[in-house]
Amino acid sequence: MQGFRNGHWIVGGCTQDYGSFTLAALGGNLRLRPEERATPFSHAEEISHPHYYAVRLPQEHLKVEMTGSSHAAIFRITPEQDGPIHILLNHNSDEGEGYLEIDNQAKTIYGYNPVHRIYQGWGEPAGFSGNFVLQAYDEIVDSGCDSLCAWFTFSGKANVPIILKAASSFTTKRGAEDNFAFEAEGHDFESMMEQLAQQWMDRLHTIDVEDPDTARVNQFYGALYRCSFLPREMSDVDGTYPSFSNGMLADGKRNFYGDYSMWDTYRAVHPLYNIIAPQQSSDMMQSLVTMYEQGGWLPIFPCWNSYTAAMIGDHCSVVLSDAYVKGIRDFNVEKAYEGMRKNAFETPASFEDYKNGMGRRALPSYLKYGYIPLEDGVKEAFHQDEQTSRTLEYAFDDFAVAQMAKALGKDADYQELMRRSENWRNVINPKTGYCDGRHEPKQISRKKTDGGKFEDNLDFIHRKSYITEGATCHYTWYVPQNVEGLVEMLGGKEKFEAKLDSMFTEGRYWHGNEPCHQIAFMYDFIDKPEKTQQRVAHILDTEYNDTPGGLSGNDDAGQMSAWYVFSSMGFYPVCPATDRYMLSAPRFQKVTLNLQNGKQFKITPESLPKDRHYITHGEIIQGN
Repeated sequence: MQGFRNGHWIVGGCTQDYGSFTLAALGGNLRLRPEERATPFSHAEEISHPHYYAVRLPQEHLKVEMTGSSHAAIFRITPEQDGPIHILLNHNSDEGEGYLEIDNQAKTIYGYNPVHRIYQGWGEPAGFSGNFVLQAYDEIVDSGCDSLCAWFTFSGKANVPIILKAASSFTTKRGAEDNFAFEAEGHDFESMMEQLAQQWMDRLHTIDVEDPDTARVNQFYGALYRCSFLPREMSDVDGTYPSFSNGMLADGKRNFYGDYSMWDTYRAVHPLYNIIAPQQSSDMMQSLVTMYEQGGWLPIFPCWNSYTAAMIGDHCSVVLSDAYVKGIRDFNVEKAYEGMRKNAFETPASFEDYKNGMGRRALPSYLKYGYIPLEDGVKEAFHQDEQTSRTLEYAFDDFAVAQMAKALGKDADYQELMRRSENWRNVINPKTGYCDGRHEPKQISRKKTDGGKFEDNLDFIHRKSYITEGATCHYTWYVPQNVEGLVEMLGGKEKFEAKLDSMFTEGRYWHGNEPCHQIAFMYDFIDKPEKTQQRVAHILDTEYNDTPGGLSGNDDAGQMSAWYVFSSMGFYPVCPATDRYMLSAPRFQKVTLNLQNGKQFKITPESLPKDRHYITHGEIIQGN
């Protein structure tokens, strides 16, 4: 263990954090470099709870405990023997641009760490920094600072704790100090820990589950915990935050959120928030609108407070529509639709803006052909190619924007977007019954083209360049907006069922990544709910366990865990931007949703509808 970071991105994801600092506690000799101070620890001597963490560092003869709040933390470091105790703080700037300073009289260390973009604009400054303030209270016997780290040395006494308090901000030093004053200054370790414990209790008790199988109950709450981290609050306690895409300071009257792993979380994380945390969800939606106002384009995958175009699709539009359809209206709806429409119909006039991550990738091809042909390599994106997956996801995005257009009385937009929402048909190969790569039309005579030939791929189980993180057998099912149409196109219910069965009987289903997450629920659309229940139960039993590494893939900002939460309750949002959840079967004797409107919705094995295979959002919010 090299230390404890004050920020991580992304929960269960596969990329780096930013603007962060690492705090380390050492006994014995002072070691400044991270690799030199690395010290062993055992999970057997570690305690980890949502509100409290503790670990024994045997070679340092120290016990380190910590608790925290949104912007602050308190550390309690207890020596096992007398001797020097060193507290080091280093910035984690890969570019070597971090800064640290010590004020021995005030017993503080301050530092900043400039943020740099990845994906689009890789390595460019993001325009803002992580700021960190560390406050000590014990007598300092030595201190120092170099280009990487700053340190205090204390005269440690056996069993006498050393207390440190810290706070961070994405704005300024003053922002970190104000966050410290508001969240840390008036607390001791126990009071902050109790406050954080209560916050987590409030969160986890948004859903109460009752069952004699305590292991299953524990696993459920582990999942609910893991899908409660992102997007993250980026604003300070006074509402100040770094503006999207340029980092200039902005004043806000509500929380500003960032780091939306949107290709993952639009599926189940945000729909879950719309049920259990609608007030926070409205702030998240307004944050997306604010990003559009500040940057000029609704972002695709807004992380590092920047445009990224990291993944495919245009799913900020989906979550905005989903929130609106489900009655969450406390955000600038007209401005939201303006941004959604711009993404759906326009592409940046400036190539530099497009290269910077603004607008849908390959939109001109999609609008021209009704699909993205293989000849369009989609080069200005982290995920290049993936044309067929993009087509399928854009068709769903168009459907989602259409629902907002309909609600706002924009009929011409609604009609056009609904027409486009059927573009999925253009990449399902009628010869094979699977989605496929398709070429742009070639001229075969003066008045005729070949219509755009398919690849005629027959390998349905291995990755293809035109498919995102999967195979054609995975993406063929990605038509959540018109499953009935897909059933018809694949030859009717019996053939659809047989093909769906093959996903499970032939080992093609891959729960470890998001494109498959709606598949088990598609039996509901062909009146085979018993198969949905069977498949979902099998996934819950085999793809999750309550141990380290107990997920079959990256949690991806909580999406894997949100799938578990929904499916365990007995329903799932197969098609966000509609008010329907498709049914499976509850895994508990009783589930109680404690809603922010003061009502409760209770679920038992016998309470969900028997005459249909879905339940509506309105039914849930009305309570029972």
